[in-house]
Order: sequence, then structure tokens, then C-alpha cells
Amino acid sequence: MKTISMLSTFPLFSKRQFALLALASSALFAAGGAQAQAALDNIMKSKTLKVAVPTDYPPYGSVDKTMTPIGLDIEMAQLIAAKLGVKIELVPVTSANRIPYLQTRKADLVISTLGKNAEREKVIDFSAAYAPFFQAVYAAKSMKLASFADMAGKTVAVTRGAMEDQELNKVAPANVDYRRFEDNNATIAAFVAGQTQTIATSAAVAADMLAKNPKVSAEYKLLLKDSPCFVGIAKNETALKAKVNEIIAAAKKDGTLDKMSMKWLGKAAGDLPV
Repeated sequence: MKTISMLSTFPLFSKRQFALLALASSALFAAGGAQAQAALDNIMKSKTLKVAVPTDYPPYGSVDKTMTPIGLDIEMAQLIAAKLGVKIELVPVTSANRIPYLQTRKADLVISTLGKNAEREKVIDFSAAYAPFFQAVYAAKSMKLASFADMAGKTVAVTRGAMEDQELNKVAPANVDYRRFEDNNATIAAFVAGQTQTIATSAAVAADMLAKNPKVSAEYKLLLKDSPCFVGIAKNETALKAKVNEIIAAAKKDGTLDKMSMKWLGKAAGDLPV
């Protein structure tokens, strides 16, 4: 069977034409590289920073009675915009669309309780961590819980099969009295009603619970697991990433991150990964 070279399907080029084609290709690659580095320049030129944020996940992001966005992630977005000297445009997102919004340039940054993992690192870049995201044990302010050993014999409300249920089993004494419920609402209701002495839950669930039930007078006691939040940045935007990391480092050094975390989560940010 006669074979036909793929090259024969294309017109022949002179050396000069090949040189011009190579030059044009180099220019296109250079333009692509420049585009990939253009985010910070565009932000500074437009004087606007577009940030993808949550608006239905307190205390990180929600809206108040006047429909004004509030929360830890909102404050972090506002801090970065202020340090850049630009105005902020908050773009509400969900967990499902926050990364696509970044990839399609609908947002310059994602600040939406975003955790870092290997799969996500293939498609976007991450800043240093700016806030904790954790599961913990909460109890009345008057109760002494300095270590998990102090939970011996105490009742704890926990959602069956949740991460906090699994983590508590690893560290709590064998004689902790577990009261397991099928969902977060039932778990919270039991603790608020005084059916259990303690509750193991996420910071987000606890913050919402305490805001709605101030008479409970509970507080953060013991850390179960911490999965820090990072700012999401489009791939290869090294200039913007460096600037965001610079702002985070300064906020960490002067105590701003600790204050924000204490305000919204009841726990200082602590030693976050870079």
C-alpha cells in the first residue's frame, strides 16, 4: 500500500517563509505569556478587583438584613483591595462554579473557603493561607475543657458519620458519651436545648448556631482538624500571586489575620501554612 507523508498535504515553504512563520509563532507565544501575566496590570488599570466570594456560608460569607455581604472572606477581599488601592467588586459564587469563574476571568481572585489539593493545583494557583477552616468541640464558657481528657464522661452532640465524628473518635477518651444525630440541624437542636454538654462541629456551623442562640453562651474549646483557606489565583499569574502573598504576610505579621479569625470564628488564625 502506498503511504502518503503528512507533509505532502501542506504547501512547501521557502526558508524565508519558514523564518517568518517561526517569528510569528514566537510572537503569539509571547503574547500568550504576556496575557497570562496581565491580571495585576489589568486590576491596576481598571482600578477594580473582582473577587469571587460566598454569600450563603456564614461566617465566611453571607448577607446581613440589608443584603450587604459580610464575613471573614468578605473582609479578606476588602483588605486586599484596600492594600492594592482599588475598589472591590464582589462576585457571588457557589462551591461548584468558583474555580470556573476564575478560569474564565469572571473573577480575579477566589476567596471562598477554598482548600488546596493536588487536583485543584493542576488548574489554578494558590496564595499562602489566610484563615483556618476547622472542626472543633464547643461547650459552655463556664466548662473547663483544656484537653480531650477533660471530655471523659461528658455528653457530646455530633452528626453521625461527619468529619468531626470521625476525628473525635481518634482523640477522645473511650468513655465519652456520644449522642449521634442524622443531620446538623438535629445536632445543633440537641446542644441548644441542653441535651448534651458539648458539641463537635465545624466552625461555620458553630458560628451560625451561636449567632442565632446567644443565650447558649458557648465557645470554642478544642481543635479537631484544621483545613486552611487559600486565595485562588489563575494559573501563571505570578505577579498577582506575589502581591497577594505580600499582603497576607503583612496581615499575618501585624495581627490582622488573627483579629479577623477571632472576630468571625472565635479562634485566632494561628500558624498558617505559606
